[in-house]
Amino acid sequence: MIRAIVRPEKTGKVMKALFDAGYVAVTRIPVVGRGKQRGLKIGDITYDELPKEMLIMVVKDEDKDFAVTTIIESARTGEKGAFGDGKIFITPVDEAYTISRATKEL
Repeated sequence: MIRAIVRPEKTGKVMKALFDAGYVAVTRIPVVGRGKQRGLKIGDITYDELPKEMLIMVVKDEDKDFAVTTIIESARTGEKGAFGDGKIFITPVDEAYTISRATKEL
């Protein structure tokens, strides 16, 4: 399972890149949080709950690196990226079922 936290303004670009790469099954959830930068300080105000989008998808092990590269290349700000561009987490999925067919998929 790939869970990618990305900037909201990059979500459309990431979703299109994933679709174009053949990954059409993606769950998108609006989230808030902060990373190592501890939020954003503007003047005397600190914004420590920044809006992000979490994209969740399950891919075959052999597709993981390509899917992650697709996300990174489409979510990165500028050529080298910037703080707050996001994070990607990979976790194994032991079982998955399709509810409408009650069939095991992994």
